[in-house]
Amino acid sequence: MKISAMQWIFITTTLLITVTIFATMNLAFSWVFYATVLGQVALVVTVIKVLKDDYTTTKTFDDFYEDRPDLGRSDTSTN
Repeated sequence: MKISAMQWIFITTTLLITVTIFATMNLAFSWVFYATVLGQVALVVTVIKVLKDDYTTTKTFDDFYEDRPDLGRSDTSTN
């Protein structure tokens, strides 16, 4: 089974939040340390997967913000 880039992001985020919870709960140092190392490895793998992901789009910088079409448009006409 191939894990997608978004799944890697979810896995890494969950793992690093778990590290924070472990450290807050004063778990044994070894658990926190190994979870941190595993999180760092997962982060590197995630970055590689995201950069190598075969993602294409038809959007350009002219599209700018889709949720706020009024932003980025430099209309000089005044009403």
